[in-house]
Amino acid sequence: MAKAAVDSNVQLAVYMERLDSYIQSQTELNRTLCARLEKLDGKLDDVQFWRSKIYGARTALIAVGLLVIHTTAVMSGFLALTKWGD
Repeated sequence: MAKAAVDSNVQLAVYMERLDSYIQSQTELNRTLCARLEKLDGKLDDVQFWRSKIYGARTALIAVGLLVIHTTAVMSGFLALTKWGD
């Protein structure tokens, strides 16, 4: 009976040591994952910043293009009116 109790205590000690090792490795894994997620979050913020700048530039380019087209149409109309009257 005493041998069974000693064996149980040894098995329990081995189990507890393995459990401590597992908890320690999981804690380290969690730290690593959190650090990488924070780094990824910073990079994602940079990407979103540049994306908004590109969308703004695209919108400005479209606006300038429409302004040029409109100006060309209006000036062509004025030119046609002045030539048609002659």
